Amino acid sequence: METEVAVVPLTPLDIHNKEFSRGFRGYDEDEVNEFLDQVIKDYEMLIREKKQLEEKVAELTEKLNYFANIEETLNKSILVAQEAAEEVKRNAQKEAKLIIKEAEKNAERIISDALAKSRKIALEIEELKRQSKVFRARFRMLVEAQLDMINSRDWDELMEYEAPDLEEGAREPLSQP
Repeated sequence: METEVAVVPLTPLDIHNKEFSRGFRGYDEDEVNEFLDQVIKDYEMLIREKKQLEEKVAELTEKLNYFANIEETLNKSILVAQEAAEEVKRNAQKEAKLIIKEAEKNAERIISDALAKSRKIALEIEELKRQSKVFRARFRMLVEAQLDMINSRDWDELMEYEAPDLEEGAREPLSQP
């Protein structure tokens, strides 16, 4: 079983304060100090760069989250718009069907009314024809009766009739038929 050892990162101060033990024939102290100063500068620069990069990563992560939220919102909006468009389309189709159905009913009613009026007019025409025939027959009978009367011999006899003497007729009262 391995145990993890927590490694604490060095700070520039740790490097600066580091003291090495001296040995026989050790390193040149000035050279080591110069090198350590350079390491401290480089290490400080790396720490600053790391901090700047961490800030940049945090900023970019925040922007990424912002744009991810915008993308999610846009996707939801697109879905809502598509659903609304589908609903509008369905409603328009339903309304169109209702309008067509109503128009068909109105057309059937208009045709039915027109046929009923046509039948009524045809019946009225037939009735007028029948009445016209009856009138014509009666008128013919009346004219024929009048012609018969005009052609009767009574007219000829009337023309041959001679009036009696008025003096004699004045004495007798006229009889009424």
